[in-house]
Amino acid sequence: MPHSIKGDVVVIGGGPAGMAAALSSWEAGAKSVFLLERNEYLGGILPQCIHPGFGLQIWGEELTGPEYAEMFIEKLNRTGVEVMTDTTALELSPERIVKAVSPQGVWEIKANSIILSMGCRERTRGMLRTPGARPAGIFTAGLAQYLVNIAGYLPGREIVILGSGDIGLIMARRLTLEGARVKMVVEIKNSLSGLVRNYVQCIKDFHIPLLFSHTVTEIKGKERVESVIISEVDEEGQPLPGREKEVSCDTLLLSVGLIPENELSRQAKIPLSPSTGGPWVDEDFSTDVEGFFACGNVASVFDLVDYVTLVAERAGRAAVLPSPSQEKYVLQAGKGVHTVIPQRIREGRNGFLFIRSQKSMRKVTVSLRGEDKIFYEKRISICRPSEMVKLDLSEIPWPQEKGEIKVEIRGTEIWGIS
Repeated sequence: MPHSIKGDVVVIGGGPAGMAAALSSWEAGAKSVFLLERNEYLGGILPQCIHPGFGLQIWGEELTGPEYAEMFIEKLNRTGVEVMTDTTALELSPERIVKAVSPQGVWEIKANSIILSMGCRERTRGMLRTPGARPAGIFTAGLAQYLVNIAGYLPGREIVILGSGDIGLIMARRLTLEGARVKMVVEIKNSLSGLVRNYVQCIKDFHIPLLFSHTVTEIKGKERVESVIISEVDEEGQPLPGREKEVSCDTLLLSVGLIPENELSRQAKIPLSPSTGGPWVDEDFSTDVEGFFACGNVASVFDLVDYVTLVAERAGRAAVLPSPSQEKYVLQAGKGVHTVIPQRIREGRNGFLFIRSQKSMRKVTVSLRGEDKIFYEKRISICRPSEMVKLDLSEIPWPQEKGEIKVEIRGTEIWGIS
């Protein structure tokens, strides 16, 4: 028989979002908060992110990933939050019942509110459908980061990195410092997928070649990777005939995007947005199913852990002190916009709006359009798909009428790194 318990709030996932949400719920007055984490330690991905750059937005100081995680762990230790590590949530029902398993047995937890903070996972080679052999030596960038920083293994000596996501850029530097030779970073798009600061600190400063509008079209090798075929691509991402070259290497790292982990969300019958891959949420990160909240990368892949913390704190408070007001506005991605979160606005007096553009642009105007006219505009010098635009909801003069609102971005397109 499972251990049956009840709680005010159950948080699934003990990464940066889950820790911030659990702490916020406790501080908002929840009497019983359970934080479930499948690893043996809290922090999610943070313990293996030993590079600095965390905390600048919310604390004004630069921390490493372990330092950032430790700050929340110390705060949690001073509360009554029940931390359950080495505990995996297996089932989640719309009635807010979590079934989980741990070394102590099977748990069945009934909650008044459930906060989803399962994070995201990396896209793999199988999702890319790259032709060629299936030798050893192909890793996602996050796995390579774990091997080097936690396990103490070097994944290879001659390395090609596919994709210019942040983890890939950071690992280019890390592997170089460990004595490996990173021969090049290859990006299929015509602009950077990661933060510019990571490009400058990890690629430019270490003189690592970065090729835009190129991709890996074939992997060669029998027991181990021996080489890859690098091809130039057109605007549609299709390889150009006769524009390929073979690059010898023993390791291929993939930094080609992240996917929100929403298997449990689907079990709870929570509607998901096709653009973000996560649940539809309002400014308190409440989902379309009563009593469920989603924060952090499970809702949408954020570019900064600081933003993850901000939205998780809102979700944690709202899980204890829900707002009774009704939905007033539905936000839709318009021209130039890839994703917008939250997608629902009830009051618009507090919180933030996070927008990701489709392309890199300069001389940018971000606008919100009602039925027939633009009611808000903000001008910024530059925007990139890798860096979210953050708007303060309290600064937006929301219209009186309910309805759909288009979020648009206009500007002059730029290529490469400008």
